[in-house]
Amino acid sequence: MAQHKSFYFSSVSNRPISLLNGLLLLASLLLLLGVFLPWAGSPLFPFPNRISSTSSSLPSNWRDYSLSQAAAFVAKDGTVIVCAITYPFLPFLSNWLISVSRQKHQDKVLVIAEDYATLYKVNKKWPGHAVLIPPAHDSKTALKFGSPEFFNFTSRRPQHLLQLLELGYNVMFNDVDMVWMQDPFQYLEGSHDAYFTDDRTTIKPLNHSHDLPPPDRNGVTYICSGIIFLRPKNGAKLLMKKWFQELQAGSKAYEGDQPAFNWALNKTAQQVDLYLLPQAAFPAGGLYFTNETWVEETKGKHVIIHNNYIIGYDNKLKRFHDFGLWLVDDHALESPLGKLD
Repeated sequence: MAQHKSFYFSSVSNRPISLLNGLLLLASLLLLLGVFLPWAGSPLFPFPNRISSTSSSLPSNWRDYSLSQAAAFVAKDGTVIVCAITYPFLPFLSNWLISVSRQKHQDKVLVIAEDYATLYKVNKKWPGHAVLIPPAHDSKTALKFGSPEFFNFTSRRPQHLLQLLELGYNVMFNDVDMVWMQDPFQYLEGSHDAYFTDDRTTIKPLNHSHDLPPPDRNGVTYICSGIIFLRPKNGAKLLMKKWFQELQAGSKAYEGDQPAFNWALNKTAQQVDLYLLPQAAFPAGGLYFTNETWVEETKGKHVIIHNNYIIGYDNKLKRFHDFGLWLVDDHALESPLGKLD
């Protein structure tokens, strides 16, 4: 009994010491947070620019945010990754961002918002990563492929890319109906002016040429305008200028900007250092989603999957679901945008 009593009083007498230790530990943790929180680029903070939203470099009104300011804010190692979207495609943006984040390149992303709803939404969730270049589109409806509105939306692309090149940045452009499976930057061999992918579904040998493919019997190539990498060199700038000129010259005939991009490529091929990316790594949607044999034969080589060769928001969404490439439902927190309301 005496032993029990002695143990009881001993335990009680140690409580003030334990409480003091706890307070000291809490104070130490607060001190560490105070020291290291500003260094939010560590792995503990996967999306550091959320924390830097109070930076004096960011405007109080996002309407005043310029492309040059935005590029300077997001660029890493002289490179910017660009996409352009309207508000209805925010879920596709988030899906693409999840895949980009898994390759540790999300900090380079700049979203060119085509409407004010997108501008404010993205910058509320991820300050500094969206910019709007007037005029703005009506944010309520998704653009229909082939419509005059869709053409007006896509025809601004070469102007945006040219401006970034003039500012001295390497630029990667992606449509947001894509998923990154691997890091695409490892495939940008050499120091060519422009890198692109072939949108045809004809299977190429794994060691195919990296030159611009020859035109078909109708005199046209079928290069995709949805995946482009450009270096800030005269050749890339010339290509963007020619692309814009072709768009202005043939606006009534073109559905989107891709035909004009192909004409620009063919007309400047002798002046621009071009590089065709490997088909196995960057397949067209018409190949990847329809040829199971080819997909199995090239397993492990796929880098960016493009959900093209299909029209319509719902159709693209269903196809991503069917192939296990819709990431938003289960992995939304991996996106810098978090869960969309």
